Amino acid sequence: MIRGLNHVTLAVSDLDRSLAFYRDVLGLRVAADWPTGAYLEAGTLWLCLSVDDAARDRPHPDYTHMAFDVGAGDFEALRDRVAMHAAPWRENRSEGASFYFLDPDGHRLEIHVGTLATRLDRYRRDPPPGMRLHD
Repeated sequence: MIRGLNHVTLAVSDLDRSLAFYRDVLGLRVAADWPTGAYLEAGTLWLCLSVDDAARDRPHPDYTHMAFDVGAGDFEALRDRVAMHAAPWRENRSEGASFYFLDPDGHRLEIHVGTLATRLDRYRRDPPPGMRLHD
């Protein structure tokens, strides 16, 4: 049985640049690094950066992205810091505070204040057409 998300691996083109972004801008803790990769911690998430010659050089055109959980009291300061180092890719249209941005390799990321429960509460009040909520 699946217990949760174990880790996420992102292909990167320049490890030093990506480490600086994830460590210094987003504030993730570096647990280990080597010439072609690094392990970082974002709360309970284990993030692997892996140097790959085939790493993307532009964002994928679809909505696929990874969202980091941020406390409400930390959101504005982190959003402002990230905005100085990363291009936005979308305006927030969801419940809760969100900022959507690109990492140095074009991975679509988000910082978000909220939980699945807060998202579902919003949809219980105003569901989009065709949405079925399950208990």
